[in-house]
Amino acid sequence: METLKKALTIFASVVLWAIILIAALFAFTTLATRDTNNVANFAGFTPLSVLSDSMKPTFNQGDLIIIHTVDPKTLNEGDIITFHTIINNEYTLNTHRISKIADNNGVRSYTTMGDNNNGIADSHIIADGDIVGKYVTKLPGVGNVMNFLSSPIGFLIVIVLPMLAFFVYQVYHLIIVSINLKKAVAIENAEENSKLSKDLEDAQRAKEEAAAALAEAKRIKEEAEKQLAEAKKDQNKE
Repeated sequence: METLKKALTIFASVVLWAIILIAALFAFTTLATRDTNNVANFAGFTPLSVLSDSMKPTFNQGDLIIIHTVDPKTLNEGDIITFHTIINNEYTLNTHRISKIADNNGVRSYTTMGDNNNGIADSHIIADGDIVGKYVTKLPGVGNVMNFLSSPIGFLIVIVLPMLAFFVYQVYHLIIVSINLKKAVAIENAEENSKLSKDLEDAQRAKEEAAAALAEAKRIKEEAEKQLAEAKKDQNKE
């Protein structure tokens, strides 16, 4: 039974840490692109969910890609970059491959194209200041998880409910520990009281035995004195 409790505790801890890590990744992924001018990063790395198949088969819709900050001067044609652009009249991020680099007296501009866009280049030319980072790797399907978590139902099911359940479990565990502690203290107090009572009984018994021994000694003394008196009386008669 004790082994089962330890196993359940370890399992609950692992689940909690997994939830915390997923929540942290979700929060970072969500907050990373909230600012339209700046993209948050951790040690230069930023996770982003892929929302279209324009780069298929390099990565697909629903994947999670990792980009890293980069010095635009180090970029070459064929590199995959994430950049600020306008799509459907909205200022957003896009991740496409560099198909052409133009250099006008040290000022570089970039033409980009999706691998799955049938050779049609993007309509907006990219400048150094638009570039956020360079593609590093992908986590297939993880973007779908992040997108699901961004929905109210997904966040409730995957994050809120498990953490609430773990919180309830911890409160229950704390109550059980408190009850067991009180029981242990009560048992210890009972044992101490029982020992004290036994010690008192032993002391009383020893006192009674001492009193009995003293009475017996007194009786023996009185008998000896009586016998001595009678012996003297007999001696005087002679």
